[in-house]
Amino acid sequence: MTRTRSLVGLGVWVALCFGTGAAGSLFTAAATGDWYVTLAKPPWTPPGWLFGPVWAALYLMMAVAAWLVWRRGGAVSIGGLGLFVLQLALNLAWPVLFFGFRLPGVAFGELCLLWAMVLLTLLVFWKVAWRAGLLLVPYLAWTTFAAALNLAIWLMNIQM
Repeated sequence: MTRTRSLVGLGVWVALCFGTGAAGSLFTAAATGDWYVTLAKPPWTPPGWLFGPVWAALYLMMAVAAWLVWRRGGAVSIGGLGLFVLQLALNLAWPVLFFGFRLPGVAFGELCLLWAMVLLTLLVFWKVAWRAGLLLVPYLAWTTFAAALNLAIWLMNIQM
């Protein structure tokens, strides 16, 4: 693989990951000013300013992980990248459900599915290029935390 092709590939993965984040942020931004601020949240909820930098770092690590697997080629790589794209779609679905439709319960169920897809992607990536799998560990950890936070917010705001 030429250096140019490799760098173009990295650019595509970075654009795909950050594009997913940008699309999701449209739903997040629309709801954080009026709806989200009114919700009861647990005391361990991170401050709002933290989410942007965390997601930027995660999307960059995700893009590099996908790029490392893409560079290897082969059937396992292609399957792993298919899982990666699927989990990106689930990643985008979460802010649509939570912030866009304001359905924290449904969003929690979707987030559980996302968590499983991230784990599966991590395991496949690890087999192809262990560094790629390692780069997804923080994403899995953050998704775990996000699921706990989503569940807590949902339970604290259920209308009886």
